[in-house]
Amino acid sequence: MRPMTKPRTRVELYYWPTIQGRGEFIRLLLEEANADYVDVARTRGGMSAMMRYLEGKMPGALPFAAPFVKVGGTVVSQTATVLAFLAPRFRLVPRAEALRAEASQIQLTIADFVGEIHDAHHPIAGSLYYEDQKKEAKRRARIFVQERVPRYLGWLEDVLEDNRSGWLVGKRLTYVDLSAFQVIAGLRYAFPNAMARAGRKIPRLTGLHDRVAARPRIAAYLRSKRRIPFNQQGIFRHYPELDPR
Repeated sequence: MRPMTKPRTRVELYYWPTIQGRGEFIRLLLEEANADYVDVARTRGGMSAMMRYLEGKMPGALPFAAPFVKVGGTVVSQTATVLAFLAPRFRLVPRAEALRAEASQIQLTIADFVGEIHDAHHPIAGSLYYEDQKKEAKRRARIFVQERVPRYLGWLEDVLEDNRSGWLVGKRLTYVDLSAFQVIAGLRYAFPNAMARAGRKIPRLTGLHDRVAARPRIAAYLRSKRRIPFNQQGIFRHYPELDPR
């Protein structure tokens, strides 16, 4: 008689339904893990359900902002914390405490980078239209491309060189590799000219991106309708005037 297997608890992901944004880092983990999950706000009545949490109308949880997840009775917010919470469940982080801490600090550094990517096109305020801060964005983007992109990508390249496994942490793919893939993909969309120049100096990071993209579940996800295309409402936005040749 075949032993009974414990059913997997469904993961409920709450994030804005029309953008990749920070929620995409979580979607990539769930897709690679072949997790049982629902992207709640993309379902009927899902936006209202998400807003009830954000407006403090649900007991026991008050996320500051989306994305957040609900697993059983537990609600967890903040992208890096969500990833650190989910990764052990799906074996997408090593067991060793030191390596889990290393993965967390890499993800938090990526989170800093993502914040700077957003501020390249919205340097004054997220509540203002891009057109209301276009002059400031041109100046910010120039410095971002010249100084910050090489700094962050160069650091990730150095981490890969030090680890020698082809992955950022340990000997197998982890959630931070998925996040690094998303950053490279997003920057290629937002700053194709700058990334064409930067790509020559990050061969290991480019290779990591390509290996992640080729993984069967990720490749299937990227081809599917579940993968929201990059657009001008998300973190990664392409404004040609911010990415001169």
